[in-house]
This record gives sequence, structure tokens and C-alpha cells, in this order.
Amino acid sequence: MTPPKPQPRADKVSLLRYLKLFRQDLLSAQPARLYRAWMAEFRTPFFRSFLINQPDLIHTVLRKRPEDFPKSGRISEGLRPLLGNSVFLTNGETWKRQRRIIDPAFEGGRLKDTFPAMLAAADACVERLRPHVGKQIEVEEQTSHAAADVIFRTLFSVPIDHAIASKVFEKFRNYQREQPLLNLAAFVPLPKWMPRFHSRTTRRNAEDIRNLITDLTHERAEAIKAGTAPDDLATKIMTTADPETGQFFEPEEMVDQVAIFFLAGHETSASALAWTLYLLALYPEWQERIADEAAALDDPTFASVSKLKISRDVFREALRLYPPVPMMVREATCPHQFRNRDVPKRSQIVISPWHLHRHERLWDNPDGFDPTRWNSENGKTCQREAYIPFSAGPRVCTGAGFAMVEGPLILSMLVRNFKFETISGKTPVPVAHLTVRSRDGIWLRLVER
Repeated sequence: MTPPKPQPRADKVSLLRYLKLFRQDLLSAQPARLYRAWMAEFRTPFFRSFLINQPDLIHTVLRKRPEDFPKSGRISEGLRPLLGNSVFLTNGETWKRQRRIIDPAFEGGRLKDTFPAMLAAADACVERLRPHVGKQIEVEEQTSHAAADVIFRTLFSVPIDHAIASKVFEKFRNYQREQPLLNLAAFVPLPKWMPRFHSRTTRRNAEDIRNLITDLTHERAEAIKAGTAPDDLATKIMTTADPETGQFFEPEEMVDQVAIFFLAGHETSASALAWTLYLLALYPEWQERIADEAAALDDPTFASVSKLKISRDVFREALRLYPPVPMMVREATCPHQFRNRDVPKRSQIVISPWHLHRHERLWDNPDGFDPTRWNSENGKTCQREAYIPFSAGPRVCTGAGFAMVEGPLILSMLVRNFKFETISGKTPVPVAHLTVRSRDGIWLRLVER
């Protein structure tokens, strides 16, 4: 049995037809040949884009010469209402300054400090699910709740049922479904003064979320002044000065950063966990192996994380098959040549974890679910050269280590307490919203273990 993936289009289509398909679903709009191609070119009247799957080209763009290929401003247009000038969207010196302030909060030692909050969120998720035993549940909703709980507990030391936290979560769920990956500005070079065609609902939800986050950051700033602030991620970031300038984040900047922490840390983790639970329901023998291994959590300390090896491999495989961020876009700042083809200045360089992770010329059994692959020679090679669920190079996700503790931990806690079973006629179809989700949700039957 092969895990589900969108049926790629096999024929050529007009630009207008492609844009319509793209807006409906980025994944199924792409041609089947991208799962074998090293590079593909796409032209519009306004710009040229190149999708690259060749590992050495990806290495050049992300690791070797990242300043020649900054984040594309076209993609940021769709996220600007919520994220402002967060570290996810900025480039150059602004981005470097933001990372110098943010990175210390996610250094190795901090993972141990945040573990109790993650464990508490996992326990809370188990208790929320208990009343649903014997029923069909939509697991994306549950994993979204759990991931949001982790973010608020680790960032602001408050659970998801905190008044402001619960409002942010509710508003963000509306924003996630309403907001497409791209809007018109991603395809047409609009001048700065022209409206960006975000829907009224999108703008209102983004404004409401930012206002709520502003309240949280102002409360924390006052607690820091009073010396009563907890030692969590928000306090760490707000009290860390740029080592080169001595400056701290301004209040508005902190709102931008919290918005991206919530988007990146909640939305991506929720997607990855939901697809992992579906894969475990599809392959129950792996579910049993994780349940046995989860006995390690009898030790409720950070040391238990190192014992969740099967859970980690399964989670890693889910990130391969269903990378939460399916495509990343960079922009060439000067002319280049890729595979003896001219790449003009301002070309859009598309790196697609979705296609790279399933590339037929790189991976053994690319569409199959096989957590043992990470111990094979092919798996080890591909993990180094063709596996980028958190991006790579200087712009690798700051919270990658955080996610690789959170995911296996929550997964192990859930499988230790429950069994998840597939439901006939409810096979999920992956589509791209802000992250890779299922078109009609991921429905599973919850059974008491």
C-alpha cells in the first residue's frame, strides 16, 4: 500500500489554466516529470522561474551562495499582513540582525529547558482525546491544538486555554484556511502603492492576531521590567541584545517574530504530526513498535527523548513524504548558469522539498513509507543531499531541533495511550494551504490502547 499523493498533471496547459490550477492546489498543478527532472523552466510575461532538483544546484543556492539567492519578495506578498517584517521574510542585514538575537534562544541547552512544557502539552493532548475514544476524529484539528499549546507554553509559559492564547489559535485557524500560498502579487510585479488583493477576511484575521500578540508582548515587557517574567523563549528573545549593535527588538519587531514563531512552530508541526498519525494508521505494525518504545517516557525527563529512536525515524519519514513547506522560492540577484542554461537576474529559483523528497532518480522506493531507510546507504546519502524539510544553510529553520524533540514526543505519548485506525472511504488527499494539509481533513478512528 502506497501513501496517498496528489495526481500530477501529465499534459501541457496554458498559463491562465496553470495559474487557476496553481491557486486551487500547488501540488497537483505540477507536471509528473518534475519527479524525475533535475531542472525545469517556467515562463510568464513577467518573470522566469526555474525549479531545481539537482542536489549540487540546491547546495549552491542554499548553502554555498545564499546571499546571491535571497528570499523572493513575491512569495512574501501573501504572508505580509500577518508576518510583517519577521525573520521569515527579511533578507540581508536586517535578517542577519534578527537571527543574531533569535538564535541564542534555540541553542541546544534550551531544548532541555523547554522539555517540561512540551511534555505538559502532550499530556494535555492525551486528556483532550480521551472523551473521543471509539469515535472518528479529524486529527489535523487535534494536532493543531497540541502544536499551538506547545508554542504558547514554551514561548509565553501559558497553556492554550489561556484567554489570549485561545483567541489567537481560533483566529489563526480561520487565517490558515482562507490564505492561499500565493496571491496576484506573486505573479505580477505590482508597484508598492497598489493594493495586494488580500481578502477582507484575511486582512481582518491577520490584524486581530497581531493585536492579540501585541497584548501578550506588552504584558511580557512589563513583567521583564518588574523582574517577574518567567524564563521562557519570549523572555530570552526580548532580553537578548544584538551582539554587534547592543540593540534589542522594538515592540513591533517582537510582534513580527512571535507571529512567525506561531506560524512556523505551530502550523508546520501540526501538519507533520497529522500526516505521521495517518501513516501509522496505514501501517499499524509501526504503531505497535512506537507504543512499545514509548515505555521510555516512564522517565519524565529530557533524557527519555534520546530513547525514542523509532518514533524519530517514523517522524523523519513523514517529513520526507509530506514536508510541511512544499516549496521555497529564492530570487537570483545577478545572472547565473545552471546546467548550461542562462538564469537571468531576478529569476525565481524554486526549491521543492515535495519533489526533491520523492525524486525517482535519488531515492529508493521514493513514494513508499519506509522508516528503516535512514539506516541504509541510500537513505544516509539522501539525508545529506536531498532532504530539506527545514531548509538548509544559513536560513535553516531556527526551530528544527525543537521540532525534532516535539514531534517524536507527542507522537509517542499519543500512540502510548491510543490506537489510530484508518476509515474506509476517507483517504486524505494532500493539498497545499500555508502547509501541506488534507483537502477534507485527515479522519481516523480513535481506539483505547
